Amino acid sequence: MNLLRLSFVPQSVDLGLLILRVSMGLSMLILHGWDKFQNFSAKAPGFMRLFDIVPSNISLGMAIFAEVVCSVLLIVGFFTRFAALNLAITMAVAFFIQHKGVLSGPGSGELALVYLIGFATLVFAGGGKYAADGK
Repeated sequence: MNLLRLSFVPQSVDLGLLILRVSMGLSMLILHGWDKFQNFSAKAPGFMRLFDIVPSNISLGMAIFAEVVCSVLLIVGFFTRFAALNLAITMAVAFFIQHKGVLSGPGSGELALVYLIGFATLVFAGGGKYAADGK
């Protein structure tokens, strides 16, 4: 039974939060934010207009702020909950507005939902004791 319970692996919420913070932050930064940052001029004209009010270049700038700046903050664990909230809002917009809440098939927002859940977890849990702003 101990094998099935993984009792030989030390249990640490703080280590789990560190792994979640760093993996979510790095993947968002490297796989999504950095490309938007480097190719702002090329991506801006085709980027979504938020609620058909916010121009695409401002909408893209807001996404870059979340996906680059807030990802770095999340990785370091500085202003963790603020960074996670910005990223969660960005992923909520991506999932519900851009992907229309679709979870499978073409244009699926499954990845945006996974990110949203991870970032929402960090909003409520914080960064843990291994974060720069940890207690």
